[in-house]
Amino acid sequence: MDMVRYFMTIPEAVQLVIQASVLAQGGEVFVLDMGNPVRIYDLAKDLIRLSGLEPEKDIPIVFTGIRPGEKLYEELLTEEEGLIVTKNSRIMISRPSSVSRSDLNLVLGVLENLCKRSEYVPNSHQIKKLLKQLIPSYSGYQEELEAGNHEPERIQAEVHAGI
Repeated sequence: MDMVRYFMTIPEAVQLVIQASVLAQGGEVFVLDMGNPVRIYDLAKDLIRLSGLEPEKDIPIVFTGIRPGEKLYEELLTEEEGLIVTKNSRIMISRPSSVSRSDLNLVLGVLENLCKRSEYVPNSHQIKKLLKQLIPSYSGYQEELEAGNHEPERIQAEVHAGI
């Protein structure tokens, strides 16, 4: 009932993409202002009413639940990513957080070594832990901890050792 999504019309989206292409200098990540998010429940009610019918009387609204990996709300940016305003107030440029090449290579090397061992295959929790060490804003690992999923601390030592 509380799920929200951003919507924009096709002409709005096309106009903003064309304008962003004019602003592009190379390598930017543009964030388009899509207005306020809309509750899916409210959208369903409005569509039923616009069809000349009464929600829940003529057409029931069925809540099917969240699918695996789906969020209640969309996050356009993480907190550490800030925005740079452009000449068009509805088009911003994201300042993505950066990861050093050496840190990335270290974590990828650890993961590669873990995967090469025939007796040891890292589980998704361990891979998420590596990602959390590389990208502090990554929330998948924290969500698993809160759900009570834990793994051996061995992977922590391997990352620091560069194994």
